[in-house]
Amino acid sequence: MSVPAKTHEPTPGQTVGPFFAYGVEYPKMHQVAFPHSAGAIVLGGAVFDGDGNPIPDAILEIWQADADGSIPRARGSFRRDDHTFTGFGRTFTNDEGHWEFWTRNPGAAADKAPFIALIVYARGLPNKLHTRIYLPDDDALLVADPLLSSLAEGDRATLIATRTPDGGLHFDVRLQGEKETVFLAF
Repeated sequence: MSVPAKTHEPTPGQTVGPFFAYGVEYPKMHQVAFPHSAGAIVLGGAVFDGDGNPIPDAILEIWQADADGSIPRARGSFRRDDHTFTGFGRTFTNDEGHWEFWTRNPGAAADKAPFIALIVYARGLPNKLHTRIYLPDDDALLVADPLLSSLAEGDRATLIATRTPDGGLHFDVRLQGEKETVFLAF
């Protein structure tokens, strides 16, 4: 059996975005933990393009373990009740590319370096990007982490957040160029 010749040109690819709040936004979506509750911290940063310009219309989602290393399994992660840690959050960048979540420091599970899974959606991307945000606090766990230990030092540094003076975390996402964030294939 022969394969018929192509008769049409392939449809060009489309990038994700622009994003509209309708259907994506929900109340308190950036509050993975209730603000100012015990153990709550601010995780924030900015998203930059390959020229170092802020991206004002990206969406970021996080998934993470709770402070004891357990994965939240309760239903209703879109519903915020002002006391339940959901493990999931979503936020938009502002005009300066800045984003933030109220969350907790994830705990280490089975002596593995604690991290927060991050997905970035931004204009110009043909698909979402996956990465991780590692806590900077335990050098021994960071050195032993399989993913981090497989990377060159400069690449490894793009996945490790820095502590802010108030105990929060700062993590910038660079989509291309110098100090480009390491992204994971799925």
